[in-house]
Amino acid sequence: MNSNNYLGYSLTKSLQLNIDMFKEMFSNDDTVVFREIESKQDADLKCCVIFIKGMANKDIIDEHIIQPIIDINLKDLKQSGAANQDNNIDIIIKKVLLSSSVKKQTKIDDLILPLLYGDTILLIEGSLEVILVETKALPERGIEEPDSERVVKGSKEGFNEMMITNLALIRKRLRTYNLKFSFKEVGTITKTKLSVCYIDGIVNEKILQELMKRLDNIDTDGIITSEAVDEFIKDAPRSLFKTIGNTERPDVAVGKLLEGRIVIVVDGTPFVLTLPFIFMEYYQSAEDYTNNYIFASLNRILRMMAFFLGVSIPALYVAVTTYHQELIPTALLLSISTAREGIPFPTVVEALIMLMGFTTLREAGVRLPQAIGQSLSIVGALVLGEAAVNARIISAPMVIVIAMTGISSFLVPKLIAGFEIVRLIFLLLSSYWGLFGYMYGVIGLFIYLFSLRSFGVPYMLYSSAVTSEDIKDTTLRLPVWAMKNRPRLISKNKKRQS
Repeated sequence: MNSNNYLGYSLTKSLQLNIDMFKEMFSNDDTVVFREIESKQDADLKCCVIFIKGMANKDIIDEHIIQPIIDINLKDLKQSGAANQDNNIDIIIKKVLLSSSVKKQTKIDDLILPLLYGDTILLIEGSLEVILVETKALPERGIEEPDSERVVKGSKEGFNEMMITNLALIRKRLRTYNLKFSFKEVGTITKTKLSVCYIDGIVNEKILQELMKRLDNIDTDGIITSEAVDEFIKDAPRSLFKTIGNTERPDVAVGKLLEGRIVIVVDGTPFVLTLPFIFMEYYQSAEDYTNNYIFASLNRILRMMAFFLGVSIPALYVAVTTYHQELIPTALLLSISTAREGIPFPTVVEALIMLMGFTTLREAGVRLPQAIGQSLSIVGALVLGEAAVNARIISAPMVIVIAMTGISSFLVPKLIAGFEIVRLIFLLLSSYWGLFGYMYGVIGLFIYLFSLRSFGVPYMLYSSAVTSEDIKDTTLRLPVWAMKNRPRLISKNKKRQS
């Protein structure tokens, strides 16, 4: 039965009719449990507990719901003081159920989603109201250090697939009532929960309003990952570069919140989204803030150089060796010519073959089990590279060029997708027009990047920073006491410290 058909049902005062309605709704689903019970002391009190195996905590249901109801005597409770004015539902909620989270509901559509998420429904004979008890016991992975963002120094905690756990990890680090969590549901079938997190008084309200508008406009039957939310709400959806960031680390998410950014936590995925996202964030690492600021600054500069080298080395090598040999020192040119003697392919074809082989090895290493993947990457690179050179299929200088390119791309792992496409474009342009083609590519890339926005914030904000204030946490990582202001255009409250 379609998950939305329950909207046509309504509760009655007959316990049996209500049970039959739920059984019809969940027909052919053996995970839904219907447990009918009645009080030993009061034969008129008949109830039914409905929950889902594997989603609800059976111990809580047995000890805090079923056992108290079996032992209850409503007549005695009604004779005691204020309880005399209450109906059966109120008495059970106030004096019987041993749960910290209990609600009364009268609509079917307010019951189904909590039931599917691990809560328990308590139906009572003669009542149009239903009791909903929180009994969630969802399968949960432990809190571990994320593989994608490992650090030597710093926190070893990482988000997992449970939204409530992820929110607790954020709340643990931000002990302020200004931290706000706004919940939404997306997906007409999956009803995926997400939480928009921000710090009131620091967040830019215009960005927050625009985000809420985009989230409300999501119209799809299912959202499974945070990446799906990203694709629905981001600027420039066809862009090679991310305009919304993501992280598995609670300390990184909290750092973004303190800068005035917004964090989106999606239930079922350990990656949270952060926005606005600017290009300079690619070069920032969680370990920058746990290492000495001079060392961290040198690492950032190294990552920026790695991006330039990763996209440029093959293109420059092809351009210079094909069109501009006069730029190469004579000794080096003779060495390259000797190494290329007998190679059947043009330089650009060599580069394409090696890049394809390197990408294939990298993907194989990622998909295979860790131990096998590492062995394959190392052995494959050594054996295939040496065999290709000895067979005179690939020249030795080209192996060096591609190795430098690959190593450079690993310094900025979140940019790998952009690396590969931009590198290929630069290579093809250089193969046609030499260094002029390369420069056309560089100019086009800069024009494209400067045209992007992330929720109204310029994507290349701080990339051309020349003032001491703008480089404090962008090109360089200055001491924490020197970073007195939050990023401009992102937060409302610019002052971080006096």
